Amino acid sequence: MSHHLNETSSRRETCSPEEWALRVDLAAAYRLVALFGWDDLVFTHISARLPDRHDEFLINPYGLMFDEITASSLVKVDMNGNKLEESPFPVNPAGFTIHSAVHAARPDAQCVLHTHTLNGVAVSAQRGGVLPISQHSIFVLSSLGYHDYEGVALRDEEKPRLVADLGKNNYLMLRNHGLLTVGRSVAEAFQAMYFFEAVCNIQIRAQAGGGELIQVDPAIIATAQEQARQVTKGQGGSLSWPGLLRRLDRRLPGYEC
Repeated sequence: MSHHLNETSSRRETCSPEEWALRVDLAAAYRLVALFGWDDLVFTHISARLPDRHDEFLINPYGLMFDEITASSLVKVDMNGNKLEESPFPVNPAGFTIHSAVHAARPDAQCVLHTHTLNGVAVSAQRGGVLPISQHSIFVLSSLGYHDYEGVALRDEEKPRLVADLGKNNYLMLRNHGLLTVGRSVAEAFQAMYFFEAVCNIQIRAQAGGGELIQVDPAIIATAQEQARQVTKGQGGSLSWPGLLRRLDRRLPGYEC
């Protein structure tokens, strides 16, 4: 690919303060995904709906590694993944199929985050899916859907089935494929993915031990959402987000350019 990061000029002066804030958060999320080791070269996406817009989204410039993405390099697209502004970078409209379906069906989903991690895909291939064997798992299980694999997600005809499988949940396990989370903010979608990834990592390790696993009582899972609100003091993902940005500032600075 011939494009370089320095071909992107700052968009800070040409967009609203609200859009710029969202760009910074989304660029940070891409870099955090890289920092946590959840990226898959240049594949998968994190998309964010623009404030007060139902049909405009920000997505990654296709071909940049996640740890290279900046607020200005993010590309604005419509519901079909077509670019809405000049950018030296291409986008991957096919990869936006899943995201556009979720955004369209869920007005509350400002951010949709999708990964192909080794442990996430491993659990997605297990018939039993997510097992109730950790404290982390109760938060995922209280809001989890499953979607059967239909091949690479390129076809619009798959959208209704994917949306139906997600329903009102915030976590979706894509069978034989990976993980997806939605959030009312970038911070919320990222925190959800942190728990989803942790659950899969714990499960694979617990199973590798070979011993009998203890399962959490379903009655405890039923109260997980209320427990989560108490733990985060009602702040949800925004409680940990400032600390995550400080970590980025130390380890992968430059995302806010």
